[in-house]
Amino acid sequence: MSRSILYLQYTNPAVYPPLEHSGSILLRSGWAVRFFGIHSEGASNELVLPEAFGGRVCLWKYQSPGARQKLHFVLFTLAALAKALWHRPAWVYCSDTLSGPAAWLIRWLTPCRLVYHEHDSPVFDVRHPGSGFQKGLLWFRQRVGRQADLVILPNQKRLELFQAETRRRKPSVCVFNCPRRNEVCPENRSPRRDGILRLTFHGSINAARLPVSILEAMSQIPDRVRLSVAGYETVGAKGYVQEFLAAAQRLGLAPAVDFLGAMPHRGDILRVAAGSEIGLAFMPLAGGDVNMQHMAGASNKPFDYLACGLALLVSDRPEWNSMYVKPGYGLACDPAEPASIGRVLRWFLEHPEETRQMGERGRQRILSEWNYESQFDQVIKHLEGN
Repeated sequence: MSRSILYLQYTNPAVYPPLEHSGSILLRSGWAVRFFGIHSEGASNELVLPEAFGGRVCLWKYQSPGARQKLHFVLFTLAALAKALWHRPAWVYCSDTLSGPAAWLIRWLTPCRLVYHEHDSPVFDVRHPGSGFQKGLLWFRQRVGRQADLVILPNQKRLELFQAETRRRKPSVCVFNCPRRNEVCPENRSPRRDGILRLTFHGSINAARLPVSILEAMSQIPDRVRLSVAGYETVGAKGYVQEFLAAAQRLGLAPAVDFLGAMPHRGDILRVAAGSEIGLAFMPLAGGDVNMQHMAGASNKPFDYLACGLALLVSDRPEWNSMYVKPGYGLACDPAEPASIGRVLRWFLEHPEETRQMGERGRQRILSEWNYESQFDQVIKHLEGN
């Protein structure tokens, strides 16, 4: 029991790289690791955890919204409690607000210690929640936030807001959403091939993260830029991929855009990225919910790109500038303005060696500090009582 952990989340755990990373680190350290979650909706369900976890992953079938989903959620919560009672892990690792009811039950009805990792903060108003279900989730979040033995968030500002909202006094840590060291690519010393600037994007796809403006910027530099996209539509953006590809066709860019869809394994995604020079990490310059406002450190995209030796093209937001642009890992733009994006693309085209050096500086930062082994070390000390 002393070195065993059960991961719980009411979604597909493969959608969240930190769960794969931390589980892999613990598994290699001799821990007994289990996952209990559900299959997700749409293309994101194609993402899978590595085979190293073997039969330790149990995923229930996805249930579409409605009364049956509510029953499904209740049964999942009770099943999570049953698994904790049966396996008696030393720790239970719960992710996000939907795991709150299970976390609360396990905290009070079993001897298990509890980690609560909030990847995404609630997007509804925590002071004035709408539905009864939202009110219930916030009730559990408030209590789990105070009672969990350890709380993890991926952004320092979000962590501070969480502590204030839940009045937490127990240990809390900020853990960036970084790749593992063994995912870092070798240094790229080769010159740019055929004078083409290659861009890449991976992850969840919507109009904010992959705007049509990138295509409009590419159309200003005919035959000089290529874009590869590996990802899946978010639930609220169904049909956007077709809209994006139709825009590429309209602008005469169909041959310049390679849409790969959802790729099941992270290794495949990183191999695609390694063939590019620039990684795209966009979000609107203003507005958005608390997650959009405080995404630096929480988004895995910039870290994954840097692990592949890519320079970054990010939104011109203060947190992103401070974290990625000022240290020399990339450049910023207004993602809503094709002219702003185009200026930066031209700079990358005209400065191939400086572009390569940006990616290499970032790659070294990943190796030395921004890797999940280094980030998760503070969590392991708590788990092992050091």
